[in-house]
Amino acid sequence: MRTIRYQVIADDLRERVGRGEFDRAGVLPSESELSSHYDASRVTIRRALEVLRSEQLVESRQGFGWLVAAEPLRQDLRVLGTMESQLSGAGIRSERRILSFGFVRAPERVREVLGEPTVLEVRRLSLADGHPFARVTVWCPEELGASLSRDDVERASFLEQLPVRLGGATQTIGAQVVGDEDARLLGLPAGSPVLVAERVTRSDAGVPVLVSEHVFPAHRTRFDVELAVDDGSLTPAGLRLVD
Repeated sequence: MRTIRYQVIADDLRERVGRGEFDRAGVLPSESELSSHYDASRVTIRRALEVLRSEQLVESRQGFGWLVAAEPLRQDLRVLGTMESQLSGAGIRSERRILSFGFVRAPERVREVLGEPTVLEVRRLSLADGHPFARVTVWCPEELGASLSRDDVERASFLEQLPVRLGGATQTIGAQVVGDEDARLLGLPAGSPVLVAERVTRSDAGVPVLVSEHVFPAHRTRFDVELAVDDGSLTPAGLRLVD
């Protein structure tokens, strides 16, 4: 029986997807890389991928190429809470890996918000079911961070350990192109879009006590917001154009 080349490639890719070979960020090699790997034309590779798309195993998105089809991870912005608690509520196992821990000179933006020249800076990689989900950097005033150890912040969120009562937070979310280091940490192709969230957390007295930056793969993340009707408008509060 004559074999059909694109079907053979589709069968092999289907097995590789089933084995979880592309699960780190769900991104398949580019069509050019697949063409070289299978020694086949781009047209043949595209036909094989279209077979898997018809089976709802893969999908294509601008800026990423071909991805393993999966539901995005959702976060609710209505309450101040940890990513881990939201993932756990969705039945997803979470994990945090500390990339760096130490007291540093505050970056300009952090010093502007916290009013402190020296801060505790913690960089970590957050994982969902064992796969990279976010790169997070948190800055805390030196006085509040003095009692925290590397083990403490690997075990639990700052929100659960700060010796102050929390009063709320302001979170700003925008789209950017992934940097080289975050692309490596998150397993993303160069030039991929990411969502970057800056959160300023305040004490119940209204004093900023944390600044954090969260970088999420755009294809794996959704933020859910409930909109109340205000004077007949459903425009999200805080919407602004970036120059």
